[in-house]
Amino acid sequence: MSAAVSYRSGFVALVGRPNVGKSTLLNRILGEKIAIISDKPQTTRTRILGVKHLPGAQVVFLDTPGIHKPKFELNKRMVDVALHVLDEVDLACFMVEATEPPGPGDRFVLERLKERDVPAVLVINKVDLVKKLRLLPLIDEYSRMHRFAEIVPVSAKTGDGVDRLLELALARMPEGPSYFAEDVVTDQPMRVLAAEIIREKLLQKTRDELPFAVAVFIDSFKEEGRMARISATVYVEKDSQKAIVIGKHGEILKAVGTHARIDMENLFGMKVFLELWVKVKASWRQDERMLVELGY
Repeated sequence: MSAAVSYRSGFVALVGRPNVGKSTLLNRILGEKIAIISDKPQTTRTRILGVKHLPGAQVVFLDTPGIHKPKFELNKRMVDVALHVLDEVDLACFMVEATEPPGPGDRFVLERLKERDVPAVLVINKVDLVKKLRLLPLIDEYSRMHRFAEIVPVSAKTGDGVDRLLELALARMPEGPSYFAEDVVTDQPMRVLAAEIIREKLLQKTRDELPFAVAVFIDSFKEEGRMARISATVYVEKDSQKAIVIGKHGEILKAVGTHARIDMENLFGMKVFLELWVKVKASWRQDERMLVELGY
């Protein structure tokens, strides 16, 4: 009699400094969008979990906030989240950019990795933007900095190398249970996903005019059959930021609402009615109670 085929499962952390493409990679691996994407650093503020279901296996990816030296209480909590995740996983994917040599931010993350016992794969992202010859000295430089379990060049944007990364991650997963049902892709509640989608659209529509002083709170989320009624408040720190978010004749806020609603309808599979409000809350990034209310 042949032995029963064992089930493999485990946890993989995606870590790196801000803006290296961790959320784009998570969405690419899952084949759908659960993590918000922006070209602004520190877009991801909490741990985002994504489940990849494979034949006889389940790999649970944890997208983390970019690790950086924090200036605000909010940023301190973001970095704490990322470092805490490293203590819970079977494998760490340390993401860097192919377009840049190792900088102080990359070294800072690497030092945090060295303090832990978790095996690490170096994931060199954005290889679609450089010639292959440029990768070799970069691989050599990182190899001298740490003993990586593997080095995988990828493009989260095009998908190049992502299947290989998935294979390597799977090979390092221990025998284990199925942690999530087959139809579960993330543990994020719908109201959290709704808030994140609104924040993503705000970052995209306001470009560099609005720094990181924006947060979204879902005031109410009511499901009525195949429809959701959502009311949300956008918090900023100054009146000038409120004016930017609303835009001339309310155009920015209207565009944010429209694009957020379309994304929500695609993700939730239901009709969405969305109401948005904007309020000024000075120094909310330093306000402990406010951070807890916002889920940080």
